[in-house]
Amino acid sequence: MTKVYVTRVLPGYSLKRLKDECKELVVNQAKRSPTATELLNGIKGKDGIISLLTDSITKEVIDASPQLRIIANCATGYDNIDIKYATYKGIMITNTPDVLTCSTAELTWAIILAVARRIPEADRYTRAGKFKGWAPDLLLGTELYNKTLGIIGAGKIGTEVGLKSKGFGMKIVYTDIKKNQILEQTLNAKKLSLTKLVKISDFITIHLPLNSKTYHLLSCKEFNLTKPSAFLINTSRGKVIDESALVEALRLGKIKGAGLDVYENEPKISDVLKKLDNVVLLPHIGSATQSARIKMADLAVENLLAGLKGKIPPNLVNKEVLKNKTPVAEGFSLRKKRCNS
Repeated sequence: MTKVYVTRVLPGYSLKRLKDECKELVVNQAKRSPTATELLNGIKGKDGIISLLTDSITKEVIDASPQLRIIANCATGYDNIDIKYATYKGIMITNTPDVLTCSTAELTWAIILAVARRIPEADRYTRAGKFKGWAPDLLLGTELYNKTLGIIGAGKIGTEVGLKSKGFGMKIVYTDIKKNQILEQTLNAKKLSLTKLVKISDFITIHLPLNSKTYHLLSCKEFNLTKPSAFLINTSRGKVIDESALVEALRLGKIKGAGLDVYENEPKISDVLKKLDNVVLLPHIGSATQSARIKMADLAVENLLAGLKGKIPPNLVNKEVLKNKTPVAEGFSLRKKRCNS
């Protein structure tokens, strides 16, 4: 019998399953993430933890329970966890991939349409009583047909976003470490360098994990290359974009607009971004559908219980932990880039 800590109340029946199978189950009942102190206290004496992307699982947190065996992150990404140290300590890390692919891809398209057709701006305009009748120049937007969609990160979510473009008659380009046969064969997509992609794309959408290679991947250099008519969409991780450089690009007209579901200093959002009409801002709801969130919770519990029972979890991230070796991947430092406009 085991002891488990869950950092937030999860949807569906996943917690009931945990309660039935664990000796002790402690769940943070607050409608917010636990504070650093609450997290440390909650994890003490626990064999496993289910965390969310909003929980910072540091060395101190990991060391709070010497008997900790597994951290099941209820998210696709796991940049909130010190995975190198956890692996060194022999602790398994899992995530919840695939189950949120469709929901995130659908939200990406919702944002693309929202920024292109100025939907939030038009909604505010109408609610404010400014609509006095049809006019030939009222809130003119951008059509998607025959435009170029640039996908940065053509993994499962990026691929799904690309496939959903077919009905809009768009040209597809992408950048990734691997060739994407699905996009190329289905949509005649072309693999380009990041530099070439940002130069020619009318819509740029990001679908990348956060790591040393993707931190501030889009900064001043890239925004100096974009079309002034281009739109940027990000539903991945906020730190992939240098937010200060994006704000500058938007203010100077180097890019026409942006749609963001994630932020560099989340949940803090730049005051300038909040004031810009050509920016759509969402509260990190990429996977926020009932079915996706329930599947994520169920998968996190499945991963956790498998690890606690001595089995290999279905979504083990740090497989090197099985060999009882320290991780080969180096940690990364987040270095600020300077702008030379």
